[in-house]
Amino acid sequence: MSETEHFDIVIVGGGLAGGLAALALAGRGFSAAVIDAGDPAAMREEAFDGRTTAVSYASARVFRRLGLWQAIEAHAEPIRDILVTDGRARSHFDQGTVSSFNLHFDSRELGEDRPLGWIVENRILRNALFDGIDRETAATLIAPARRSATQFNAGEAIVDLEDGRRLSASLVIAADGRFSALRAEADIKTNQWRYKQSGIVATVAHERPHEGVAHEFFLPGGPFAILPLTDNRSSLVWTERAEAAPAYMALDDEKFRIEIENRFGPHLGALTPAGPRWSYPLAFTLAQSYIAPRLALIGDAAHAIHPIAGQGYNLGVKDIAALTDVLTDARDVGLDIGHLTVLENYQRWRRFDSAALALGCDVMVRLFSNDIAPLRIARDVGMSLVGKAPPLRKFFMRQAGADLGRLPSLMAQER
Repeated sequence: MSETEHFDIVIVGGGLAGGLAALALAGRGFSAAVIDAGDPAAMREEAFDGRTTAVSYASARVFRRLGLWQAIEAHAEPIRDILVTDGRARSHFDQGTVSSFNLHFDSRELGEDRPLGWIVENRILRNALFDGIDRETAATLIAPARRSATQFNAGEAIVDLEDGRRLSASLVIAADGRFSALRAEADIKTNQWRYKQSGIVATVAHERPHEGVAHEFFLPGGPFAILPLTDNRSSLVWTERAEAAPAYMALDDEKFRIEIENRFGPHLGALTPAGPRWSYPLAFTLAQSYIAPRLALIGDAAHAIHPIAGQGYNLGVKDIAALTDVLTDARDVGLDIGHLTVLENYQRWRRFDSAALALGCDVMVRLFSNDIAPLRIARDVGMSLVGKAPPLRKFFMRQAGADLGRLPSLMAQER
């Protein structure tokens, strides 16, 4: 066995949550090691992950304060407007029509010169995080490396790696995703269920500019979102019935383009697929506890939600920022950052907030992913009422910007 390497914190999972957590904590003077099974060179490749992320206004403050936004901003497309429409798209497999009911969120209503958020390709975020870790002396990326065992002792946690290395820390952070092995090993139960839906993700180029408008169509199979990207492109996040998704994935490029065009409509002109497409099953997971002795859960390890509102990553960013504040405050008064009494402050801050948003998204999925006439009428009336009430529109826009409630210092507005 090699000599034990000592850190304040070991983070298991080097994705968008784990990498950001390492930099946030390193920025407060903690030494942090990030373990990931993937090869960083492979994870930087465009083909590794074709998804995009909606970065809220408050989450972008975190990237700015950590010195990361400069590398991201040129590749981040601002969302100036969101147009929500309830309808039934005309499709080769699913005939229908588009409803006239829609809801318009206009960033100018907030009275501030700021967008509602940004759409960023995951590879851009990932590269900025890897580059940030390379520059940060207090953060260490250990990858590719696999964890073989973890012991949670009274005074420290010990993390053994398959290559024989041993790490010790006061705290382990689980950033290892929806199927978190650390969460399972700590015997933390979850509330979870599968949606009878799959997500299809692809990027398209189009003839006309999108003008920073994000569209979301609520269709019987699930929401169909058109999200603005740089260079006259859009990312589509297409929720479809699980049994129908394979048929769409099997289409050749031209037939797939036609299906997209039927949903986009003519407003962006001619469309061209710009890259591969991905598909994945959709599910809900909410951990019944976010903590255990010397263990804290963040991101998808704590809560994995439906993409209907684009808030999954922003929930994780708030986890990271809140945990950073809690641990900093504890260290500064001489407390053990891995002690359960310290971690309970993090859980009190985050679990109710994230559970409320996660369950709210679940209600939206069930309300809008159907073609039941009474529900369709009720949601159309609801959209009409919100559309006529500026205070409600502003509330929902600030909610989408993750700019409400008690904000951690990395996310708070400058005074």
